[in-house]
Amino acid sequence: MAGLDKRVSSYAQALDGLTDGMTLLAGGFGLCGIPENLIAEVRRRQVKDLTVVSNNCGVDGFGLGLLLETRQVRKVVASYVGENALFERQVLSGELEIELTPQGTLAEKVRAGGAGIPAFYTATGYGTPVAAGKDVRQFAGKHYILEEAITGDFALIKGWKADWYGNVVYRHTAQNFNPLMATAGRITVVEVEEIVPPGELPPSAIHTPGIYVDRLIVGQFEKRIEQRTLRAEGCDDVNP
Repeated sequence: MAGLDKRVSSYAQALDGLTDGMTLLAGGFGLCGIPENLIAEVRRRQVKDLTVVSNNCGVDGFGLGLLLETRQVRKVVASYVGENALFERQVLSGELEIELTPQGTLAEKVRAGGAGIPAFYTATGYGTPVAAGKDVRQFAGKHYILEEAITGDFALIKGWKADWYGNVVYRHTAQNFNPLMATAGRITVVEVEEIVPPGELPPSAIHTPGIYVDRLIVGQFEKRIEQRTLRAEGCDDVNP
């Protein structure tokens, strides 16, 4: 893509260039703010041997779980197995490689990748299996382990609104990992609910500047709820 106008007209165009063996960064937390239509397009293209970096791997039959069903994913870098039973089975059977990473460390690894920082030291994980094989140093008498940054071939992002220059606004908690992932992809693709003309979004409201965005598309979203908790009318808050 070239020029200031980042809009594309189809999901096929949005993921043009996606091939086997690539690393995908997928925004979202649980099912909140996930790029569900872009994930569906990855499945449609039938690319395989993918490495997926995401907080978790969706649920059975939705989100990144769709790519597990079709065996398109070779490795997942995540902080949480979540509610996906297929994910669990594939990991335990050795079919799927997993790199479990503390959530804050995962966020910082992606942020560092987007900022051009190759690695950083953190105390999180020292003295646990997370630290196995990693460089350990002491600073001010405290142990820290070296964590390498994460970047990807494609970043798949879900926004709320954007202008056609690619300036993106996320809605409430749908920010989660999306702004971080958007900076760390070689090609960043954003799907949004609405695209407005330049100038309609207040500069102070922009979460991801258009300089990070390569392709932009409007989508329709299902917005599933991962876990629904209902409270019957008249019940006590705490059951005996």
